[in-house]
Amino acid sequence: MTSIQIHGSSMLYELILISPFMCILVLYFVAAIVSSRKERLKKWPLYRYGLWFLGVFSAVAALVGPVAKQAHVDFTAHMLGHLLLGMLAPLLLALAAPMTLVLRTLSVSSARRVSSILKSKFVRLISHPIFALFLNIGGLWFLYATDLYAAMQQSLILHWIVHLHVFLAGYLFTVSIIYIDPTPHQYPFIYRGIVFLLAFAGHGILSKYIYAHPPVGVTVADAEAGGMLMYYGGDIIDATLICILFYQWFRATRSHRFAN
Repeated sequence: MTSIQIHGSSMLYELILISPFMCILVLYFVAAIVSSRKERLKKWPLYRYGLWFLGVFSAVAALVGPVAKQAHVDFTAHMLGHLLLGMLAPLLLALAAPMTLVLRTLSVSSARRVSSILKSKFVRLISHPIFALFLNIGGLWFLYATDLYAAMQQSLILHWIVHLHVFLAGYLFTVSIIYIDPTPHQYPFIYRGIVFLLAFAGHGILSKYIYAHPPVGVTVADAEAGGMLMYYGGDIIDATLICILFYQWFRATRSHRFAN
């Protein structure tokens, strides 16, 4: 497998990659502390601090460090990075309820402006489960079923763009399926469940496709190991996601029954 050659600037490149995540880590903790000091507001739960930290850590581990370096020459390590950056990190960050924290930290007027943005047509489009499905699973198919994977190994800019897409698409899909933060444009549980099953099937089929049809530049052995990791590792994270969705469905149904 070919790999990106970084001459004398690897540290700078890594800093550029992880700086956004370091910023959101610090901003989240500061916002949580500030909002917890406000009167009439409960302290921000400690477990959400932990979820946010683990989410950021998962994303950073996919971008720098041993896994990221090995991913340039080892497809299995690359696939581990995909699971960390595109599935585990988005799930953990979504469970940390960042938008809820933003709204309770801002002033009333600023929070209203943010709420109006959340109600906009643009947010409604990108948060739609079907749109998020195509961005997420469709993007992965385009990455591994075309020459894009080989191309990203030769270009730092393309490498960065692909990783950014994998993370953002994973996060959008996660928050389109489970509602942790305030969500003005909500869709029925059964609708989101069907979309999730489509994504689950698409992810599983893609892993089998990779197993049988190695991406350009990937050996058969590496493709088989990476495909298996994608299949079984993805199942674990997907199982967690569907359990959360079913739990929310159960709570909503029980609350509706008791209300009547």
